[in-house]
Amino acid sequence: MLFFFVHILMLAPQQNSKEWLERQLAGKKQIYSSALKAAQKETKIQLTEQIKHLRNKLNNFVIDFEDSANLTFDISRIANEKEVASFSIKPKSDSGRSTATPEYKYIFESNVDISFLTAEFNQFAALLNALERHRPVIFVDRFAITRSGKSGSDHQVNMSLAVFVRKKQDS
Repeated sequence: MLFFFVHILMLAPQQNSKEWLERQLAGKKQIYSSALKAAQKETKIQLTEQIKHLRNKLNNFVIDFEDSANLTFDISRIANEKEVASFSIKPKSDSGRSTATPEYKYIFESNVDISFLTAEFNQFAALLNALERHRPVIFVDRFAITRSGKSGSDHQVNMSLAVFVRKKQDS
């Protein structure tokens, strides 16, 4: 009985301390090995290549602030190539933006509304496909097609587009 109480009062807390110290040591060893690996030249080259690849991938989805002014011209050019009629484009004001939209540190969402007339579905689908394949990607938030009242005439299409723009950095 005496041995049992000595074990509970003295040896059990020491065992817990030993296990805690072993976990701490294992964590420090892992940090040390990571630091050694990061100091190697091959690792630096590999990480540099990975960063370069990720930046190229990011550029598929985000446009630079300076290039955002050319976006309306790009969209107009795509519409002209697809030969849609009565094409109009206008930037959407930010006043209607939802308060639930999160504020990001490095990018913001630019919104544009376009409208045009189309005679057939294939023409509309070709324009939609060209917009979504554009680099950087143009996201189609919503669209509405209003059927014309006359047989054989063009249908009205309204689209709301969004593009991610890199914020202007203070350097």
